[in-house]
Amino acid sequence: MSDFEMSGSDLEQMYQEVILEAAKNPHGKEHFAPDLASENASHAAETTVQASHEYCTPGESHQFNPTCGDEATIHAEVSDAEPYTIERLVWDGHGCSISQASLSVMVDLVEGKTVDEAMKLAETFHKLMESRGKGLNDEQAEESLEDGIVFQGVSQYPMRIKCALLGWEGMKDAVAKALAAKA
Repeated sequence: MSDFEMSGSDLEQMYQEVILEAAKNPHGKEHFAPDLASENASHAAETTVQASHEYCTPGESHQFNPTCGDEATIHAEVSDAEPYTIERLVWDGHGCSISQASLSVMVDLVEGKTVDEAMKLAETFHKLMESRGKGLNDEQAEESLEDGIVFQGVSQYPMRIKCALLGWEGMKDAVAKALAAKA
């Protein structure tokens, strides 16, 4: 049996616990982006968060899911020394519990990792989302996702996959922008 030897109901229970914890205490969430959902907000509003480390280059990406209204701005700080490392990863936004929990778990997984390690985790998470609830046929890949494995259930619902991937796409874009700024 995959999923760390868990039954379907065990995985569902763990999923609910991760979602509830992320809703109460989202990791990496800060308030720095304009609230684009408010009536008075200008959709052209730009935010710039400076790097908090002098040896890092920042990158930022705003993601929006028009299907459900989830949105997040992801700010990544990538070290200037090789191997490039994600030294800081924070986000601001709002949305459904799936998007918020996925962002929280993503921060826990990729902050402090090299860019290559973070991109590999993003690729593994994408494969999980493509599994249609079956999970991955690779125990090592499943273990690398740690709490992220609970999103296996989300992959059964095509309309919810975008919610789970919102932050991951933003992280990849923010890191790419930070790397491009180094050139």
